[in-house]
Amino acid sequence: MSVLEALRVPAELSARVPAEQRAPGRGRDDVRLMVSCGTEVSHHAFRELPGLLRAGDVLVVNTSATLAAAVTGRLCADGGGERVVVHFSTRGEDGRWAVEVREPDGRGSTRPRPGGPAGTVVRLPGGARLVLTEPLAPGAARLWWARVDTFVPALLARYGRPIRYGYTERDQPLSAYRTVFSLPSPDGAGSAEMPSAGRPFTARLVAELVSRGVLFAPLTLHTGVASAEAHEPPYPERFEVPGTTARLVNAARAGGGRVVAVGTTAVRALESAASEGGEVRAASGWTDLVVTPARGVRVVDGLLTGLHEPRASHLLMLEAIAGEAALHRAYTEAVQELYLWHEFGDVHLLLPEEDPHGVHCVSNAW
Repeated sequence: MSVLEALRVPAELSARVPAEQRAPGRGRDDVRLMVSCGTEVSHHAFRELPGLLRAGDVLVVNTSATLAAAVTGRLCADGGGERVVVHFSTRGEDGRWAVEVREPDGRGSTRPRPGGPAGTVVRLPGGARLVLTEPLAPGAARLWWARVDTFVPALLARYGRPIRYGYTERDQPLSAYRTVFSLPSPDGAGSAEMPSAGRPFTARLVAELVSRGVLFAPLTLHTGVASAEAHEPPYPERFEVPGTTARLVNAARAGGGRVVAVGTTAVRALESAASEGGEVRAASGWTDLVVTPARGVRVVDGLLTGLHEPRASHLLMLEAIAGEAALHRAYTEAVQELYLWHEFGDVHLLLPEEDPHGVHCVSNAW
């Protein structure tokens, strides 16, 4: 259970369009940055990030590219030909896809519908068909494994659109859901939903960070479809931490640099590659790791992330990194200061109050 269950986030604090569309002349980095330094909270523009980090710090970034993972279809005749929207989540090792079948809400987004039953057939554009086979996990009703009789990446590229939820104002091009770190995957894999913590970064800001001695360490975790309404824990996801990233992170930690994950996906992947003693090794495959306060973190010192719903399971990860008191203080201030939530919203940097050498978290050498 989240420590923020009682917090109410007004609907008007949902970011409805990307930052660059809110006013003429704005860019992706025109968002606000809340910094938690232990239980201290300060407020900044995101462009101030280079002054809040130090030479030798490492930003761990997710290079997974967002897919156009929503496709409109129709249930076959036995289902009355009902119009549905299929959210493609994750490709399994046996070629099946984990999917969520939703119904249109009449406003351009979707709402939940009961999953299944097994054998349900959905007609997709271009003559393709999808057949639901079984729930993704025993007792799960939302995500189902499905067989699709076409090459799904090509289907998504031709007929798909980015997954969109009801708090957004209108459809956006796929480019609005990709970050400066996005790289295409040779097999067409990618993320069902954007690794959104990286969205405010621009090439110029990355160059400024590099010029100040901040390092970047890439990894990949292909995100599945989030549980926007039920806030379920994340399901297993595919990831890869390359050997170069493992060596860079280990060297930075040995030299006193802080390891700051850009997004909860980067935390999940990096911690999945860490030993109990905190050494990172090259790793790839599937991770079912759920970072909680009980499990803790072994490698990550800080986290740059968006603002999460008070019942979101990701908040357990934030609590593991920053502690309950820091999280409660920050989110209370975020509401008071009218920060914007969700993938097009403002961002939150969580840092330990002091590093292992006793240096205050936002002191810098410049």
